Amino acid sequence: MSLALFAEYRDLLGRHELFSRSPLDADEREELFRALMAVSRLVDVYFLWRPNLPDEGDNHVLELAVAAQAEAVVTHNRSDFLRAELRFPELRILSPAESLKES
Repeated sequence: MSLALFAEYRDLLGRHELFSRSPLDADEREELFRALMAVSRLVDVYFLWRPNLPDEGDNHVLELAVAAQAEAVVTHNRSDFLRAELRFPELRILSPAESLKES
């Protein structure tokens, strides 16, 4: 987790219109967010791999994954991550369904 990603998640959770069809109420979403933070560790990104991904907003996620030596990035936006200009062979890009199958 980075401070930038934490701030983005916190901002998204505050947008109540995004969750109009969610089965979780605001308190349950907050509890889920706190659980995520409890199992996260803060990672500083010291090196930017730019330009790399088609969507500039995704670059931070990739840079964070590399800095954290993550095994995988789990995203619905798999196609953009697979089109990266720079390759990190040790980092896998998985859809949520693929990740769940491996669990």
